[in-house]
Amino acid sequence: MILLDNQTNSEIDIKLLEEIANYLKIDKDIELLIVDNETIKELNREYRQIDKPTDVLSFPLNSIEHLPLGSIVISSDKAKSVAKMLNHSISDEISLLFIHGLLHLLGYDHEKDNGEMRELETKIIEKFNLPSSLIVRNIKE
Repeated sequence: MILLDNQTNSEIDIKLLEEIANYLKIDKDIELLIVDNETIKELNREYRQIDKPTDVLSFPLNSIEHLPLGSIVISSDKAKSVAKMLNHSISDEISLLFIHGLLHLLGYDHEKDNGEMRELETKIIEKFNLPSSLIVRNIKE
C-alpha cells in the first residue's frame, strides 16, 4: 500500500502507482511524499550534499522488518515543469518518477549496475503505456 503524504496543492491519484507496485510484487508499504522544490532541495542538500532541487529521492528501509520498504520523495514543481516541457501529463511524470524511486528502494542503482535498472524501467514504462521520456533522459546522463 502507498502511504501518500501530499504536502502540495497538486492532485495526486495513486491508483496507477499502486498497480505498478503490485506488478513488482511489493509486499511492504511505501511512503510517498509529494513536496515543493524548496523542500526537496533541503533534503537533497542534507542527504546527498547537493544544494539544488531534484525530481525524486529515495530512502530505503527494506532491511528493517515491520517498517515500510522506504520513502520516495517527488517534487511536484519539477514534475509539473518537466511534464510541460515534454508535453505529457503531470500524472505520467509522477508515475515515471515513482518507478525510478521505487527501483532504487528495491536496491537497483543505475550509477553502479550494468543497465539492469534501466532495462527494468523500460519494461515497466512499456507495460503501463507511459511516455518513454524517462528512458531518454536516463540515457543522456
